[in-house]
Amino acid sequence: MDLTAEKLSAIAPSMTLSVTSRAAEMKAAGEDVCSFGAGEPDFDTPDHIKAACIAALEQGATKYTAAAGLPALRQEIANKLKADNNLDYEVSQISVNCGAKHSLFNAILAVCDPGDEVIIPAPYWTSYPDMVRVAGAVPVIVETDEKSGWKMTAEQFEEHMSPRTKMIIINSPGNPTGAVYTREELEKIAEVATSEDIVILSDEIYEKLVYDEVKHVSIAEVSEEAKALTIVVNGFSKAYSMTGWRLGYTAAPAEIAEAITNVQSHTTSAPTTFAQYGAIAALVGDQGALSDMREEYDMRRRYMMSRLSRIHNVSTIEPQGAFYFLVNIRKIGLKSVNFADKLLSRYKVAVVPGIAFGHDYTVRLSYATSLDVIKEGLDRFEDFCRSY
Repeated sequence: MDLTAEKLSAIAPSMTLSVTSRAAEMKAAGEDVCSFGAGEPDFDTPDHIKAACIAALEQGATKYTAAAGLPALRQEIANKLKADNNLDYEVSQISVNCGAKHSLFNAILAVCDPGDEVIIPAPYWTSYPDMVRVAGAVPVIVETDEKSGWKMTAEQFEEHMSPRTKMIIINSPGNPTGAVYTREELEKIAEVATSEDIVILSDEIYEKLVYDEVKHVSIAEVSEEAKALTIVVNGFSKAYSMTGWRLGYTAAPAEIAEAITNVQSHTTSAPTTFAQYGAIAALVGDQGALSDMREEYDMRRRYMMSRLSRIHNVSTIEPQGAFYFLVNIRKIGLKSVNFADKLLSRYKVAVVPGIAFGHDYTVRLSYATSLDVIKEGLDRFEDFCRSY
Protein backbone atom coordinates (compact mmCIF):
# COMPACT_ATOMS: atom_id res chain seq x y z
CA MET A 1 0.00 0.00 0.00
CA ASP A 2 1.42 3.37 -1.03
CA LEU A 3 0.99 5.80 1.83
CA THR A 4 2.39 8.90 0.10
CA ALA A 5 0.76 11.29 -2.35
CA GLU A 6 1.10 10.35 -6.00
CA LYS A 7 2.02 13.94 -6.90
CA LEU A 8 5.25 13.51 -4.89
CA SER A 9 6.37 10.38 -6.75
CA ALA A 10 8.46 12.35 -9.27
CA ILE A 11 10.07 14.58 -6.66
CA ALA A 12 13.57 13.78 -5.39
CA PRO A 13 15.42 15.37 -2.47
CA SER A 14 17.36 18.53 -3.29
CA MET A 15 20.64 17.38 -4.87
CA THR A 16 22.46 20.54 -3.79
CA LEU A 17 21.61 19.87 -0.16
CA SER A 18 22.50 16.18 -0.57
CA VAL A 19 25.97 16.99 -1.95
CA THR A 20 26.63 19.46 0.86
CA SER A 21 25.47 16.92 3.44
CA ARG A 22 27.67 14.13 2.02
CA ALA A 23 30.73 16.40 1.96
CA ALA A 24 30.06 17.41 5.57
CA GLU A 25 29.79 13.76 6.63
CA MET A 26 33.11 12.95 4.98
CA LYS A 27 34.76 15.93 6.70
CA ALA A 28 33.32 14.82 10.04
CA ALA A 29 34.87 11.42 9.44
CA GLY A 30 38.28 13.07 9.06
CA GLU A 31 38.55 13.18 5.28
CA ASP A 32 40.12 16.21 3.62
CA VAL A 33 37.26 17.37 1.40
CA CYS A 34 37.23 20.52 -0.70
CA SER A 35 33.59 21.42 -1.16
CA PHE A 36 32.27 23.58 -4.00
CA GLY A 37 28.73 22.47 -3.25
CA ALA A 38 27.14 24.98 -0.95
CA GLY A 39 24.97 27.81 -2.19
CA GLU A 40 25.58 29.54 1.12
CA PRO A 41 27.78 32.53 1.96
CA ASP A 42 30.80 31.57 4.06
CA PHE A 43 30.64 34.86 5.98
CA ASP A 44 28.99 35.40 9.35
CA THR A 45 25.84 37.48 9.61
CA PRO A 46 26.89 41.11 10.32
CA ASP A 47 26.96 41.97 14.01
CA HIS A 48 24.42 44.79 13.87
CA ILE A 49 21.84 42.40 12.40
CA LYS A 50 22.42 39.83 15.13
CA ALA A 51 22.28 42.57 17.77
CA ALA A 52 18.87 43.73 16.54
CA CYS A 53 17.52 40.20 16.77
CA ILE A 54 18.96 39.73 20.28
CA ALA A 55 17.44 43.03 21.39
CA ALA A 56 14.06 42.00 20.03
CA LEU A 57 14.23 38.73 21.96
CA GLU A 58 15.20 40.51 25.16
CA GLN A 59 12.28 42.90 24.69
CA GLY A 60 9.81 40.04 24.36
CA ALA A 61 9.24 40.02 20.59
CA THR A 62 8.37 36.33 20.64
CA LYS A 63 4.67 36.33 19.68
CA TYR A 64 2.93 35.93 16.33
CA THR A 65 3.03 38.77 13.84
CA ALA A 66 0.51 39.34 11.07
CA ALA A 67 0.60 36.49 8.55
CA ALA A 68 2.42 38.68 6.02
CA GLY A 69 5.00 39.83 8.56
CA LEU A 70 5.75 42.91 10.63
CA PRO A 71 4.32 46.09 9.07
CA ALA A 72 7.58 47.88 9.88
CA LEU A 73 9.63 45.31 7.93
CA ARG A 74 7.21 45.35 5.02
CA GLN A 75 7.51 49.13 4.89
CA GLU A 76 11.31 48.91 4.80
CA ILE A 77 11.06 46.37 1.98
CA ALA A 78 8.79 48.77 0.09
CA ASN A 79 11.38 51.52 0.69
CA LYS A 80 14.13 49.26 -0.60
CA LEU A 81 12.19 48.37 -3.75
CA LYS A 82 11.61 52.05 -4.46
CA ALA A 83 15.22 53.07 -3.81
CA ASP A 84 16.94 50.17 -5.58
CA ASN A 85 14.47 49.18 -8.29
CA ASN A 86 12.22 52.23 -8.81
CA LEU A 87 9.19 50.08 -7.93
CA ASP A 88 6.26 51.45 -5.96
CA TYR A 89 4.40 48.99 -3.72
CA GLU A 90 1.92 49.40 -0.91
CA VAL A 91 2.74 47.56 2.31
CA SER A 92 -0.31 45.35 1.63
CA GLN A 93 1.38 44.07 -1.55
CA ILE A 94 4.39 42.70 0.34
CA SER A 95 4.52 39.38 2.17
CA VAL A 96 7.46 38.25 4.31
CA ASN A 97 8.00 34.50 4.14
CA CYS A 98 10.22 31.82 5.66
CA GLY A 99 13.02 32.16 3.12
CA ALA A 100 12.94 33.06 -0.58
CA LYS A 101 12.35 29.36 -1.32
CA HIS A 102 9.14 29.61 0.70
CA SER A 103 8.27 32.84 -1.13
CA LEU A 104 8.59 31.08 -4.49
CA PHE A 105 6.50 28.13 -3.33
CA ASN A 106 3.77 30.38 -1.95
CA ALA A 107 3.69 32.34 -5.20
CA ILE A 108 3.38 29.23 -7.37
CA LEU A 109 0.61 27.81 -5.15
CA ALA A 110 -1.19 31.16 -5.23
CA VAL A 111 -1.20 31.39 -9.04
CA CYS A 112 -1.12 27.92 -10.57
CA ASP A 113 -3.96 25.43 -10.92
CA PRO A 114 -3.59 21.75 -11.86
CA GLY A 115 -2.80 21.48 -15.55
CA ASP A 116 -1.41 24.99 -15.90
CA GLU A 117 1.97 25.22 -17.60
CA VAL A 118 4.98 27.08 -16.20
CA ILE A 119 7.87 27.98 -18.50
CA ILE A 120 11.30 27.47 -16.90
CA PRO A 121 14.59 28.23 -18.69
CA ALA A 122 17.27 25.56 -18.16
CA PRO A 123 19.70 25.34 -16.49
CA TYR A 124 17.36 26.23 -13.63
CA TRP A 125 17.56 26.38 -9.87
CA THR A 126 16.87 22.84 -8.82
CA SER A 127 13.60 23.37 -6.92
CA TYR A 128 11.57 25.21 -9.56
CA PRO A 129 10.20 22.18 -11.46
CA ASP A 130 9.37 20.28 -8.28
CA MET A 131 7.55 23.25 -6.78
CA VAL A 132 5.48 23.47 -9.95
CA ARG A 133 4.68 19.76 -9.82
CA VAL A 134 3.59 19.93 -6.18
CA ALA A 135 1.12 22.64 -7.22
CA GLY A 136 -0.26 20.22 -9.80
CA ALA A 137 1.04 22.33 -12.68
CA VAL A 138 3.36 21.26 -15.50
CA PRO A 139 6.94 22.53 -15.90
CA VAL A 140 7.83 23.36 -19.52
CA ILE A 141 11.62 23.45 -19.85
CA VAL A 142 13.33 25.77 -22.34
CA GLU A 143 16.90 24.73 -23.11
CA THR A 144 19.62 27.39 -23.24
CA ASP A 145 23.35 27.07 -23.90
CA GLU A 146 26.71 28.75 -23.45
CA LYS A 147 26.39 30.61 -26.76
CA SER A 148 23.37 32.51 -25.42
CA GLY A 149 25.09 33.10 -22.07
CA TRP A 150 22.68 30.55 -20.57
CA LYS A 151 19.76 32.94 -21.15
CA MET A 152 16.37 32.34 -22.75
CA THR A 153 15.34 34.61 -25.60
CA ALA A 154 11.90 36.10 -26.08
CA GLU A 155 11.62 34.00 -29.25
CA GLN A 156 12.20 30.79 -27.29
CA PHE A 157 9.63 31.90 -24.73
CA GLU A 158 7.08 32.44 -27.48
CA GLU A 159 7.85 29.09 -29.12
CA HIS A 160 7.18 27.20 -25.88
CA MET A 161 3.95 28.97 -24.98
CA SER A 162 0.59 27.26 -25.23
CA PRO A 163 -2.99 28.17 -24.28
CA ARG A 164 -2.27 26.59 -20.88
CA THR A 165 0.78 28.75 -20.08
CA LYS A 166 0.11 30.53 -16.78
CA MET A 167 3.55 31.57 -15.57
CA ILE A 168 7.18 32.05 -16.56
CA ILE A 169 10.06 31.94 -14.06
CA ILE A 170 12.97 34.34 -14.54
CA ASN A 171 16.04 34.06 -12.29
CA SER A 172 18.49 36.93 -12.70
CA PRO A 173 21.23 36.87 -11.49
CA GLY A 174 20.94 33.16 -12.03
CA ASN A 175 21.73 29.98 -10.14
CA PRO A 176 23.57 27.86 -11.34
CA THR A 177 24.91 29.92 -14.24
CA GLY A 178 25.61 33.40 -12.86
CA ALA A 179 23.80 34.82 -15.92
CA VAL A 180 22.30 38.31 -15.68
CA TYR A 181 19.60 39.42 -18.11
CA THR A 182 19.98 42.89 -19.62
CA ARG A 183 17.19 45.45 -19.61
CA GLU A 184 16.69 44.95 -23.36
CA GLU A 185 16.39 41.17 -22.96
CA LEU A 186 13.88 41.58 -20.15
CA GLU A 187 11.86 44.11 -22.11
CA LYS A 188 11.43 41.64 -24.96
CA ILE A 189 10.44 38.82 -22.60
CA ALA A 190 8.00 41.14 -20.82
CA GLU A 191 6.39 42.08 -24.14
CA VAL A 192 5.60 38.44 -24.82
CA ALA A 193 4.28 37.86 -21.29
CA THR A 194 2.07 40.93 -21.28
CA SER A 195 0.63 40.14 -24.71
CA GLU A 196 -0.85 36.93 -23.24
CA ASP A 197 -1.30 37.94 -19.56
CA ILE A 198 1.28 35.42 -18.37
CA VAL A 199 2.39 35.87 -14.76
CA ILE A 200 6.13 36.50 -14.33
CA LEU A 201 7.81 35.03 -11.25
CA SER A 202 11.07 36.98 -10.91
CA ASP A 203 13.60 35.38 -8.54
CA GLU A 204 16.05 38.15 -7.61
CA ILE A 205 17.70 36.64 -4.53
CA TYR A 206 21.21 37.34 -5.94
CA GLU A 207 20.40 40.94 -6.86
CA LYS A 208 23.19 42.45 -4.76
CA LEU A 209 25.85 40.08 -6.08
CA VAL A 210 26.74 41.41 -9.54
CA TYR A 211 30.22 42.21 -10.81
CA ASP A 212 32.19 44.54 -13.06
CA GLU A 213 29.89 47.09 -14.68
CA VAL A 214 26.87 44.78 -14.76
CA LYS A 215 23.62 46.21 -13.42
CA HIS A 216 20.75 44.23 -11.98
CA VAL A 217 17.38 45.04 -13.55
CA SER A 218 14.09 43.71 -12.21
CA ILE A 219 11.70 42.72 -14.99
CA ALA A 220 8.99 44.53 -13.01
CA GLU A 221 10.89 47.77 -13.74
CA VAL A 222 10.66 47.64 -17.51
CA SER A 223 7.01 48.73 -17.84
CA GLU A 224 3.83 49.22 -15.84
CA GLU A 225 2.27 46.39 -17.83
CA ALA A 226 5.07 44.05 -16.75
CA LYS A 227 4.83 45.14 -13.11
CA ALA A 228 1.11 44.37 -13.14
CA LEU A 229 1.94 40.72 -13.92
CA THR A 230 5.16 40.27 -11.94
CA ILE A 231 5.80 38.68 -8.55
CA VAL A 232 9.20 39.89 -7.33
CA VAL A 233 10.93 37.44 -4.98
CA ASN A 234 13.93 38.43 -2.91
CA GLY A 235 15.32 37.84 0.56
CA PHE A 236 18.14 38.20 3.04
CA SER A 237 20.06 34.92 2.76
CA LYS A 238 22.61 35.76 0.08
CA ALA A 239 23.16 39.51 0.38
CA TYR A 240 23.33 39.59 4.18
CA SER A 241 24.57 36.05 4.89
CA MET A 242 21.35 35.21 6.74
CA THR A 243 20.67 31.74 5.37
CA GLY A 244 19.57 30.14 8.63
CA TRP A 245 17.30 33.06 9.48
CA ARG A 246 14.86 31.88 6.80
CA LEU A 247 13.47 35.21 5.61
CA GLY A 248 12.37 36.07 2.10
CA TYR A 249 9.65 38.22 0.63
CA THR A 250 7.32 38.76 -2.29
CA ALA A 251 6.06 41.97 -3.85
CA ALA A 252 3.11 41.36 -6.11
CA PRO A 253 -0.07 42.77 -7.66
CA ALA A 254 -2.74 43.20 -4.95
CA GLU A 255 -4.82 40.17 -5.92
CA ILE A 256 -1.83 37.84 -5.95
CA ALA A 257 -0.38 39.37 -2.78
CA GLU A 258 -3.60 38.61 -0.93
CA ALA A 259 -3.55 35.02 -2.18
CA ILE A 260 0.08 34.57 -1.08
CA THR A 261 -0.75 35.82 2.40
CA ASN A 262 -3.74 33.47 2.57
CA VAL A 263 -1.53 30.51 1.65
CA GLN A 264 0.94 31.50 4.35
CA SER A 265 -1.75 31.95 6.98
CA HIS A 266 -2.56 28.24 6.65
CA THR A 267 1.03 26.97 6.60
CA THR A 268 3.60 28.80 8.73
CA SER A 269 1.09 31.35 10.13
CA ALA A 270 3.85 33.99 9.93
CA PRO A 271 7.64 34.25 9.66
CA THR A 272 9.74 34.09 12.84
CA THR A 273 9.11 37.30 14.76
CA PHE A 274 12.51 38.16 16.23
CA ALA A 275 14.30 37.30 12.98
CA GLN A 276 12.26 40.01 11.27
CA TYR A 277 13.82 42.66 13.50
CA GLY A 278 17.22 41.50 12.25
CA ALA A 279 15.94 41.91 8.69
CA ILE A 280 14.92 45.51 9.42
CA ALA A 281 18.45 46.17 10.66
CA ALA A 282 19.85 44.57 7.49
CA LEU A 283 17.90 46.95 5.26
CA VAL A 284 18.39 50.20 7.19
CA GLY A 285 21.85 49.60 8.70
CA ASP A 286 25.39 49.90 7.40
CA GLN A 287 25.84 48.16 4.03
CA GLY A 288 29.63 47.94 4.34
CA ALA A 289 29.67 44.20 5.07
CA LEU A 290 27.72 43.59 1.86
CA SER A 291 30.27 45.56 -0.16
CA ASP A 292 33.13 43.66 1.49
CA MET A 293 31.51 40.30 0.71
CA ARG A 294 30.92 41.26 -2.91
CA GLU A 295 34.54 42.33 -3.33
CA GLU A 296 35.75 39.04 -1.87
CA TYR A 297 33.43 37.04 -4.14
CA ASP A 298 34.66 39.02 -7.13
CA MET A 299 38.28 38.24 -6.31
CA ARG A 300 37.45 34.52 -6.03
CA ARG A 301 35.42 34.66 -9.25
CA ARG A 302 38.31 36.14 -11.22
CA TYR A 303 40.75 33.60 -9.78
CA MET A 304 38.48 30.67 -10.61
CA MET A 305 37.93 31.96 -14.13
CA SER A 306 41.68 32.15 -14.73
CA ARG A 307 42.13 28.58 -13.50
CA LEU A 308 39.14 26.96 -15.20
CA SER A 309 39.91 28.59 -18.54
CA ARG A 310 43.24 26.74 -18.64
CA ILE A 311 41.71 23.26 -18.34
CA HIS A 312 41.53 22.14 -21.96
CA ASN A 313 38.74 19.55 -21.75
CA VAL A 314 36.14 21.62 -19.89
CA SER A 315 34.66 25.01 -20.66
CA THR A 316 32.79 27.74 -18.83
CA ILE A 317 31.66 31.32 -19.28
CA GLU A 318 32.42 34.05 -16.77
CA PRO A 319 29.48 34.52 -14.38
CA GLN A 320 28.17 38.07 -14.12
CA GLY A 321 26.39 37.52 -10.82
CA ALA A 322 25.69 35.16 -7.88
CA PHE A 323 28.61 32.94 -6.78
CA TYR A 324 28.69 29.94 -9.11
CA PHE A 325 30.47 28.59 -12.16
CA LEU A 326 28.62 26.16 -14.40
CA VAL A 327 31.31 24.04 -16.03
CA ASN A 328 30.65 22.11 -19.24
CA ILE A 329 32.16 18.61 -18.97
CA ARG A 330 30.86 17.16 -22.24
CA LYS A 331 34.37 16.62 -23.68
CA ILE A 332 35.27 14.40 -20.74
CA GLY A 333 32.51 11.99 -21.71
CA LEU A 334 30.95 11.47 -18.30
CA LYS A 335 27.46 12.45 -17.28
CA SER A 336 27.22 14.77 -14.31
CA VAL A 337 26.36 12.33 -11.51
CA ASN A 338 29.09 9.90 -12.56
CA PHE A 339 31.59 12.77 -12.86
CA ALA A 340 30.69 14.17 -9.43
CA ASP A 341 30.78 10.75 -7.74
CA LYS A 342 34.23 9.92 -9.13
CA LEU A 343 35.56 13.37 -8.30
CA LEU A 344 34.39 13.13 -4.71
CA SER A 345 35.44 9.55 -4.06
CA ARG A 346 38.85 9.74 -5.77
CA TYR A 347 39.92 13.36 -5.28
CA LYS A 348 37.75 14.47 -2.33
CA VAL A 349 36.20 17.39 -4.22
CA ALA A 350 32.47 18.03 -3.96
CA VAL A 351 30.56 19.63 -6.86
CA VAL A 352 26.85 19.56 -7.73
CA PRO A 353 25.88 17.46 -10.77
CA GLY A 354 24.31 19.51 -13.53
CA ILE A 355 21.40 17.11 -13.86
CA ALA A 356 20.04 18.81 -10.72
CA PHE A 357 19.68 21.94 -12.85
CA GLY A 358 18.39 20.22 -15.98
CA HIS A 359 21.73 19.95 -17.81
CA ASP A 360 23.49 16.59 -17.53
CA TYR A 361 26.86 17.54 -19.05
CA THR A 362 27.71 20.25 -16.56
CA VAL A 363 28.68 20.56 -12.90
CA ARG A 364 28.27 23.56 -10.62
CA LEU A 365 31.12 24.95 -8.54
CA SER A 366 30.32 27.50 -5.84
CA TYR A 367 32.89 30.11 -4.84
CA ALA A 368 31.13 30.79 -1.55
CA THR A 369 34.11 29.20 0.15
CA SER A 370 37.60 30.33 1.15
CA LEU A 371 40.33 31.04 -1.38
CA ASP A 372 42.49 28.34 0.21
CA VAL A 373 39.76 25.75 -0.40
CA ILE A 374 39.27 27.07 -3.93
CA LYS A 375 42.99 26.80 -4.76
CA GLU A 376 43.38 23.27 -3.39
CA GLY A 377 40.05 22.15 -4.82
CA LEU A 378 40.89 23.44 -8.30
CA ASP A 379 44.28 21.73 -8.19
CA ARG A 380 42.49 18.45 -7.58
CA PHE A 381 39.72 19.26 -10.08
CA GLU A 382 42.31 19.96 -12.77
CA ASP A 383 44.19 16.73 -12.01
CA PHE A 384 40.93 14.78 -12.27
CA CYS A 385 40.01 16.38 -15.61
CA ARG A 386 43.50 15.74 -16.98
CA SER A 387 43.17 12.06 -16.10
CA TYR A 388 40.50 11.92 -18.84
